[in-house]
Amino acid sequence: MAYEQICYEVADRVATLTLNRPEKLNAYTFTMRNEMLDAFDRIDADDEVRAVVVTGAGRAFCAGADLGGGGATFDKSVSADMFGGDDLLADGTPRDGGGTVALRIARCLKPVIGAINGPAVGVGVTMTLPMDVRLCADTAKFGFVFARRGIVTEAASSWFLPRIVGISQAMEWAATGRVFLADEALSGRLVSRVYEPGELLPAAYELAHEIVANTSAVSVAAIRRLMWSGLSAASPWEAHAADSRLMVALGGSPDAAEGVTSFLEKRPAEFPMSVSADLPGEVPLWPSRPEGL
Repeated sequence: MAYEQICYEVADRVATLTLNRPEKLNAYTFTMRNEMLDAFDRIDADDEVRAVVVTGAGRAFCAGADLGGGGATFDKSVSADMFGGDDLLADGTPRDGGGTVALRIARCLKPVIGAINGPAVGVGVTMTLPMDVRLCADTAKFGFVFARRGIVTEAASSWFLPRIVGISQAMEWAATGRVFLADEALSGRLVSRVYEPGELLPAAYELAHEIVANTSAVSVAAIRRLMWSGLSAASPWEAHAADSRLMVALGGSPDAAEGVTSFLEKRPAEFPMSVSADLPGEVPLWPSRPEGL
């Protein structure tokens, strides 16, 4: 697929996905949705990609949905741009387009780092919630503005946001719909660290390259699935069962042997396994689309 509204490149085993409508503050469209879905499919299929950085072109990360349709922007009978096209729930309800992207990011097998370089509002912030680490520039602004637009939180943010920041903080931001600055995002644990604008991408790439240089791709993919699926585990015993199955599956693997041997020999590890060929069947299937949804 040729991209019109995102840029995609891979360098040093790190994929960079850049939202690329700077003249519109990277406002979200159906085209951008489709391109992001395709890009994450490419990321998972490419064993050369070990980590992902998502950022925005120009001065914004993503200013939310493109409101060019006016008052009918979110009216399915008039405009389908904010929905998933013919991607429907079992009862025929169109899936919200932001949610299809958020769930695709959640299902990614590579760690995803959000480098939030400017305003991230509406779907511009909810799409970042399933990313593993969110870093931001000190010029960034955030807003869960849905109640001020007469709609509801989307992109499965009613599931993600309380788990990240707690229910009280999530409700404060969602119920007021106010825009807040980077320091509040940091104190509320929405982002991990705040940087000056020129330091943001270097910091994101430094983190990505630390993953690339030191870890097993298969281990990271399995850990990512364990972490996300563990958020909805019924108990620590259920999480323990998933851990145990993967410890057995990977404990005798070439990557495990290399990880221990390289440590004992005091040299960098050279892990031979790949996600596409060697991911154990015991890796939790969540987050995948449940039957009927």
